[in-house]
Amino acid sequence: MTLKLAVPSKGRLMERTFEWFAARGVGLRRTGSAREYAGAVEGAPGLELVLLSAGEIPRELAAGRVHLGVTGSDLVHEKLARWDSRIEALSGLGFGRADLVLAVPAAWVDVSILDDLDAVAAQFRANHGFRLRIATKYHRLVREFLRARGVADYQLVDSQGATEGTVKNETAEAIADITSTGETLGANHLKVLDDGLIHSSQATLYALPEARLSAGQAEIRRALVARLGL
Repeated sequence: MTLKLAVPSKGRLMERTFEWFAARGVGLRRTGSAREYAGAVEGAPGLELVLLSAGEIPRELAAGRVHLGVTGSDLVHEKLARWDSRIEALSGLGFGRADLVLAVPAAWVDVSILDDLDAVAAQFRANHGFRLRIATKYHRLVREFLRARGVADYQLVDSQGATEGTVKNETAEAIADITSTGETLGANHLKVLDDGLIHSSQATLYALPEARLSAGQAEIRRALVARLGL
């Protein structure tokens, strides 16, 4: 009986995750060639390492095909409806930090808060005959954020890359995207609304509830949690 831990399969997020576990006495490492998504674990009996893309991990956790997973909290909140009734957040890991923000053209000098955007959106529809467009790949998070704040006269347009460029390319009037420093937003002449923080993300260790584990898996999990000091 094993407990499967899913970790991002490449990049800085994988490296920092390995470092975080190593600092707590659990060794994680890739095995085989760089193209093989295989791994090994030392210091945690019964734990099996699974390497997946960060975006796949929420789905695999919710489906019960892995039992623990490290991924960005933005991905879990976006991909899983009612995520907190399906999986548990055991601990933020303190890295992979970024903010999902709502940004508008810097030239919109009279738009600095959501109430301003709401007014502009209503006027935009009256002038152009269609709703103000917000480019994003975070449809669930953005829709829930705006609904809770009473902003309704907009449409979301999907953007899976170079979201900051959609305003310049005239395929959107505003954007909602992840940023770490704000430099790319500034370079594209965009500004974050003063109350436009949608979600503060970081790498987080998630787990299936113990009720969804076998007795043996639950025992392995409890030993791991104790080893990690959680």
